[in-house]
Order: sequence, then C-alpha cells, then structure tokens
Amino acid sequence: MQGRIHSLESFGTVDGPGVRFVVFVQGCPMRCAYCHNPDTWEMNGGTLMEPAYIIEQYERNISFYKGGGITVTGGEPLMQLDFMIDLFTLAKEKNIHTCIDTSGIAFNPSNEALIAKLDHLMTLTDLVMLDIKHIDPDKHKDLTAQPNDNILKFAQYLSQRNVDTWIRHVVVPGITDDDKYLYDLGYFIGGLSSLKALDVLPYHTMGESKYEKLGLEYKLKGVPAMNKDILLEKKKIILDGVKARRAENN
Repeated sequence: MQGRIHSLESFGTVDGPGVRFVVFVQGCPMRCAYCHNPDTWEMNGGTLMEPAYIIEQYERNISFYKGGGITVTGGEPLMQLDFMIDLFTLAKEKNIHTCIDTSGIAFNPSNEALIAKLDHLMTLTDLVMLDIKHIDPDKHKDLTAQPNDNILKFAQYLSQRNVDTWIRHVVVPGITDDDKYLYDLGYFIGGLSSLKALDVLPYHTMGESKYEKLGLEYKLKGVPAMNKDILLEKKKIILDGVKARRAENN
C-alpha cells in the first residue's frame, strides 16, 4: 500500500521523544487558521511512496535515532490508515518506536470498518500526539472549519485503549488564550488515563509568508506571536484543570 507523501525530514527534534525521522503525509480536511503547512491540504497531491522505501530512508541514518524513531505527521496521517498499518508493521518488525501526530479529525466511532483498522494500527503505535485546537465546539469550527466532537471522542478512544498520548495545544492571542476554555481543556484531558504529556505551543507568524507565496489568504494576519512568558501562565491554567479533574476522579 503506497502512501501520498508530502516530504520526509531526517532529523526532527520536536516530533516526539528523541531525534525522529519525520514523514509528512499529504492530505488534510482541517483548515486551521494558523496551519504552517497549507501545501499539505490537497488530498491528491504529494508523491506516492512505498512503506519499505521509507524504512530504508530511516535506516540510512539509524545511528542518530537512538531514543527516537519514526513520527508520521501531516497533513493528516489517519486519512491513510492502510498505508499507516503497513508502515508501522514494518517499523515494529525492526523494533522502531512509532508515533502519530494527528488532529484526530478522521475518527468516526460509527464507522466499524474504520474502527477495525484503527484498532489494528493502535497495536503498532507507541505514542499518539493529539492536537486539540479548541475545546469549545463553535470556536473550534471557526478556527478549523471542522467540528471537534469526534476529535474529543478520539482522545477518549486512546484513553480506553491505553495508548500513550501527548496533548498539544497552540495558544493564539485573542483566539485560544481565554482562561475559561484553557481550564476546560485541562479538565477534559485530566480525564484521560493515557495522558503522558502536555505541550503548550506558542503561536508564531512564520507561516504567513508561505500563504503569500501560495496565493492563499492568511486569516490571522495582524495577530501577534504569542508572548512566551504569558504562555507559561496559560499552561498553568490548563494544568489546574487537569489537577481538578484528577482530584475528582480520586
């Protein structure tokens, strides 16, 4: 099963534990206003690649990946489940740590065929990094042009299957920095038994020039980059929500 691949990166350092070989898949239904890879949106673009070829590329620099592994990001990896299963099957045969960086948008609990494939994939997956863009359904739709109900159900699915999960959240001034919603986000993820880490990321404006080159409207034009000192305060609010939920559960 070939995958539609946007690009490969040999030395990723922010894509999971250790140094990672990063596979950027092509195709994503999300339209996040701050997405810095809008060139990965098109479903039928990219280059077709065999899983074996990707493993070969990984093994060319295998000595650098001690404590690391392979991360598949996007685009949206879960839009290509058959390819993901084949790739991670080969990876686990070689004892390679596997990670998926996903928005969760492809999850559909009523689709039995999809769930069967996802169940299989999860047996081959060591870590899922799940980006939760906004906890409020209406604001999530404004930000991404997609609902968040199945994304939150996917988070609970990972918890039920005991798949190690890192939650990622980008803090955008005036959009995702409201204290109430940050606390609500923390309260929600505090109920996930598989939660292993929380990455709170500052919004930056580096993607704006890419939109100009692609002839796309940048919806957040004029929004300043997130102040990293304030970011620490915002992360504490999320963690307060996590602690409150866990205290209730105990």
